Amino acid sequence: MKKRALISVSDKSGIVDFAKELVALGYEILSTGGTKKALEENNVPVIGVEAVTGFPEILEGRVKTLHPFIHGGLLAKHDKEDHKKQLEEQNISPIHIVCVNLYPFQQTIAKPDVTPEDAIENIDIGGPTMLRAAAKNHEYVTVLVDSQDYEKVITQLKETGEVSLETRRKLAAKVFRHTASYDALISQYMTDLAGEEQPERVTFTYELKQSLRYGENPHQKASFYEKPLGSEFSIARAKQLHGKELSYNNIRDADAALQIVKEFKDPAAVAVKHMNPCGVGTASTIEEAYARAYKADPVSIFGGIIALNREVDVKLAESLHEIFLEIVIAPSFTQEALKVLTSKKNIRLLTVPFDQQGKAERVLTSVEGGLLMQDLDTYSLDNAELKVATDREPTAEEWDAMKLGWKVVKHVKSNAIVVTNNEMTLGVGAGQMNRVGAAKIALEQAGEKAKGAALASDAFFPMDDTVEAAAQAGITAIIQPGGSIRDEDSIKKANEYGIAMVFTGVRHFKH
Repeated sequence: MKKRALISVSDKSGIVDFAKELVALGYEILSTGGTKKALEENNVPVIGVEAVTGFPEILEGRVKTLHPFIHGGLLAKHDKEDHKKQLEEQNISPIHIVCVNLYPFQQTIAKPDVTPEDAIENIDIGGPTMLRAAAKNHEYVTVLVDSQDYEKVITQLKETGEVSLETRRKLAAKVFRHTASYDALISQYMTDLAGEEQPERVTFTYELKQSLRYGENPHQKASFYEKPLGSEFSIARAKQLHGKELSYNNIRDADAALQIVKEFKDPAAVAVKHMNPCGVGTASTIEEAYARAYKADPVSIFGGIIALNREVDVKLAESLHEIFLEIVIAPSFTQEALKVLTSKKNIRLLTVPFDQQGKAERVLTSVEGGLLMQDLDTYSLDNAELKVATDREPTAEEWDAMKLGWKVVKHVKSNAIVVTNNEMTLGVGAGQMNRVGAAKIALEQAGEKAKGAALASDAFFPMDDTVEAAAQAGITAIIQPGGSIRDEDSIKKANEYGIAMVFTGVRHFKH
């Protein structure tokens, strides 16, 4: 009796050649619907599944392979006597190879005008059932879900007459990863459709984008995975134009830079080191914005990541070329700019579509034994109810400085203090165990430039010592959430020094 292969694919890449090779090796081909038609049109002998089951496809093709004559052939243990006997009694032939890929659910829900009806019709039932059955029975059945594996299977069949158990096991594992990923996308879609915000279980799926040289440190293994249908405005979807491959730390720093620069509509430049901004500048031109970001901290910017929200032209490229930078991210680069920047072999040049900033994704953070999930912090001053807490109102220039500081401090590791004027950051105090410590770092970095500048704090002041330090440095305006039981102490201290202080009513912790 001939061995049987069951082929039913939505992606028909390479399937005709694969089927012809199997026929040449003595296999009998079973198939369904569009796959059967494609094989017949290419003169591949094929048996329709309905000829095996004795039952036609029904319900618009929803039911065609869900039958004991198919699944008995998939799940039977070929060397077990009672299984062999039952197959003979029921006139069921074993199936040795299964080649199936699924309805294009991901491609369907990616369409901007997709309806729930279209999405649901592209949820495959028979395909995953056959794949899982064959993968469970991989000791006897070879199962393929990826056209990249066709050649490997044919080669082994030609060389030894069978597919090795090691290969069958690897293919089965790939199938279970594939069906799990498929179901994860469906569950996410249906959960969103049902409006469930905190389901009792969550399952996410990601696709390998890059095997990294190492993680945060050389002794740590690492990989970079991409979310299917994830944001186009992301490092995962960035287009790399030049330079060596990104490292683990490059990816995290670049993501941090993107999150900051997207806060700005006017030309803005952001320099990041170790996931904290070391310089942020805004101006009427992107060249001047970068000059201000550089001036904010010309020491720390060395070896940093630069994100710009305007095209890089040759003039800006020449400025960027003057120092060592790991990465430059921008919407685009002119050809003249590329010529200047690519003269450095290792600098990475990335583009992302700034005009495709879609819905904010949830933030996932792993902890040992668990996962934390939260909304991305998209709260801005446009959402806030600002309150001037002091006797003195801020000037227009102070308002601009505070707004700039508030956009930046949101992205600085807590405890965080940022000192700014209305054009650029002057000092950044990040990740300190107490707030006055963060303030002292930021104020010391700002130096004389702190006089007449604004100070932004990511959380409220538990006491008035931060206001005192700010006043001694010459700060004239402060923006902070407020909400401390000792707010009055800080307000009193600000009034004592004539500082204008604004409460936002919201904090921006970033751990």
